[in-house]
Amino acid sequence: MTFSIASFATPAGPRAALIMNGQIIDIALATGQEADASVLALLENLDANLVRLDKLAASNPPGLSVDAVTLLPPIPLPPVLYCAGSNYADHAAEMAKAAGREPPKDPHDLGQRSWHFLKSSRSAIGPNADIPFPPHIKKLDWEAELGVVIGRTCRNVSEEQALDYVAGYLIANDLSARDLSRRDGVPDNSIFRNDWISHKSFDGACPLGPWITLARDVPDPHNLKMRLDVNGDVKQDSNTGYMIFDIKEQIADLSSRMTLYPGDIILTGTPAGVGNGRGEYLKKGDVVTIEIEHLGKIRNHLI
Repeated sequence: MTFSIASFATPAGPRAALIMNGQIIDIALATGQEADASVLALLENLDANLVRLDKLAASNPPGLSVDAVTLLPPIPLPPVLYCAGSNYADHAAEMAKAAGREPPKDPHDLGQRSWHFLKSSRSAIGPNADIPFPPHIKKLDWEAELGVVIGRTCRNVSEEQALDYVAGYLIANDLSARDLSRRDGVPDNSIFRNDWISHKSFDGACPLGPWITLARDVPDPHNLKMRLDVNGDVKQDSNTGYMIFDIKEQIADLSSRMTLYPGDIILTGTPAGVGNGRGEYLKKGDVVTIEIEHLGKIRNHLI
């Protein structure tokens, strides 16, 4: 029986759930083990827990309609959110054009490796959550991304082994404050010019969801259609196959510098079509919808 793993809101706090056939099953309630109420706890012993969850799913336990609950980020407080920078060539080119620069060369040709920044774990919000429009931001932009959920502790893994450490995949929106990406009054050539905190980590800056689709149920994470629209107007329409550094490279690169742990999430970059490339930005009332093949849909309203 195919299922995904989610978190949903209850008066007592977040609860882990199976998503099956449009139904949501409270895992801890079904197993009688309160430790099963946490998605992070399930990921920390993934192999053994998948055996148990497969048995649970096969028993076809009763559940509620997914529409009857409020879905939270699949991991309500991800340990770490790693975000790949400029990882689609067409996006890198559109951002360079907006800044009046030449399109960058393929970093592989320059002997470079993937690079990442961090996004605050507390900026994560649910797949259908309303986003209070940050009043201090004038140029709020969208970025559809494939999120990779780490399921096994890994350090210094090879590219060939990298996907063995993936629990599953989800959809992310790396919302970005373009007007706050550079610090005023600091010279352009200063290493202190960039402001990644203000740019990427404001409240509500990382919608995630709708659930974790298990890696075993995704035929090829490097060939997934992805699409973002704002109020029904398609802005991004691409495929994960166009990444510069693929998922295997990113996991190998990150794990060569630090240990990756279950529940860590890697946002793998966004394709062309962001607002900054055309001088369009989000405003109050806008609805941003992202769909990725096999993974579902997230839809967030700016209020």
